Amino acid sequence: MSKYLKDLITNEVRSRLDGVSDALVVDVIGMEANANVQLRKTLREKNIKLMVIKNSLAARATEGTALAVAFEGSSGTSAVVWGGEDVVSLAKEVMRLAGQAEYEPFTAKGGVMDGERLSKEDVAAVSKWPSREEQLSLLVGQMLGPGANLSAQLLGPGRNLASQVKQKSEE
Repeated sequence: MSKYLKDLITNEVRSRLDGVSDALVVDVIGMEANANVQLRKTLREKNIKLMVIKNSLAARATEGTALAVAFEGSSGTSAVVWGGEDVVSLAKEVMRLAGQAEYEPFTAKGGVMDGERLSKEDVAAVSKWPSREEQLSLLVGQMLGPGANLSAQLLGPGRNLASQVKQKSEE
């Protein structure tokens, strides 16, 4: 491949990955064409993008970015997945699909999160974390909990008094 062609591909990959700080590297080599199309369709529905690329070109395109650590020391061809709601939902979806028999060779190889390299085991661990939506619901519950307790404590004695007054009036 000529240097000019490598530069064109590198620039295209760099523009596609512009602004991406969290991504996972997966293996799709050996997957049947129909399964690959179905996998891409499933990922697209979740707003997740998949791009198969030679590791040396990916390393060249991501040089100087947060994604560069994902391709250090790798060789051959891999696929990069990015997008989704956050990196946790991305990892959950990748691990869910990797466990399905119809996408047999599809596996997570690693990735990058907040500039830190993730191993295959790290991706599995991240997939067990609560998603952004779950974290927000926990936070809202923690914020509203003390207010609900205070309200119950303020209204409780008044209810008791009203109940006692009603009982006395009925006697």
